[in-house]
Amino acid sequence: MKIVVCVSHVPDTATKVKIGDNGKTIDPKDVTYVVNPYDEFAIEEALKTRDAVGGEVVVISLGTDANKESIRKALAMGADSGILLKSDSYRDSLSVAKALAAEIKNQEAQLVFFGKQSVDYDAGIVGQLTAELLGFNSVSVVVDFKLEGEKITAEREIEGGREVIETSIPCVITAQKGLNEPRYASLKGIMAAKKKTIEDKEAAAAENYTEILTMSKPPAKSPGKILGEDASAVPELVKLLREEAKVI
Repeated sequence: MKIVVCVSHVPDTATKVKIGDNGKTIDPKDVTYVVNPYDEFAIEEALKTRDAVGGEVVVISLGTDANKESIRKALAMGADSGILLKSDSYRDSLSVAKALAAEIKNQEAQLVFFGKQSVDYDAGIVGQLTAELLGFNSVSVVVDFKLEGEKITAEREIEGGREVIETSIPCVITAQKGLNEPRYASLKGIMAAKKKTIEDKEAAAAENYTEILTMSKPPAKSPGKILGEDASAVPELVKLLREEAKVI
């Protein structure tokens, strides 16, 4: 079975992000990039599935040559090969999905894994858009996955609980934290990854339907107020909660 994992190359969540001079992008200086954390669950599930049913795992990432770092990590974890869809310009979610769908179709993959969202833009819709473009079934926010023949049983998170879905391949799965415990790349895996192929391809052209007009940081928290140290401060506290904070 051909299994594809789509991987994003994103700023480390511990990185202190600065807005770039153009006001529309982040300043890449001193930013550490990593595999999107949710994609690590997707990689692990793809590897587990391949090991159970046979086949190969192909990692696809869209972006610049820097994305090869994340592809290489997936290869060190055990993926078989990688593809970089080269694109150095801004793409919205639909444009990304169109490029990924074109390559997945070219690969004739039957099962595709994504993380549930990337931690940079947080849109959380690329997996579902890709499934729609391919005409594949789709289950999102998956925390348990079983494949028996062509039948898929997946458990997914919903508000206030979980639900169990039955569907079949071809299918796109978006992975949530808790689906598995991603493996660490071993020294043997890291050395083997250096010999594995990463193919460069031009990403399919697609029109953007959204545009980033400006980026800004959240407003700084206002300083706290100490109104008193005993019950005499309660009336003033209630007044401020009602008139200033407007929470009561």
